[in-house]
Amino acid sequence: MTRDAVVHHVQLACPPGTEDALRAFYLGVLGFEEVPKPPALAARGGCWFRRDGVELHLGVEADFRPARKAHPGLLVGDLDAWAARLEEAGAPVTFDDDFPGMRRFYTEDPNGNRIEVLTPTG
Repeated sequence: MTRDAVVHHVQLACPPGTEDALRAFYLGVLGFEEVPKPPALAARGGCWFRRDGVELHLGVEADFRPARKAHPGLLVGDLDAWAARLEEAGAPVTFDDDFPGMRRFYTEDPNGNRIEVLTPTG
């Protein structure tokens, strides 16, 4: 069976000048690696990250508003370790039991973009 469509990346917005804070969060706290942007796109600002086949692009938006409902969902192995790491870094961690078959929590990047972190219960 061939794949006709696979998600390549998820894009979130960020305000101008917040790339260093995003790098500290996505690289330092979440353990992503930075993906070099092509030169034509790098001139626009923002930054790209990748981990375990998940790619997140943070693009500069002059009239920035954080994504409060839309969000990437990161499937992880040790949910409690991820929660502890985020709390230690000062990020909010809000658990939610409304997804049958999953344990999950929500957090935010430094600009307030929502991120879901989840793991199967069974």
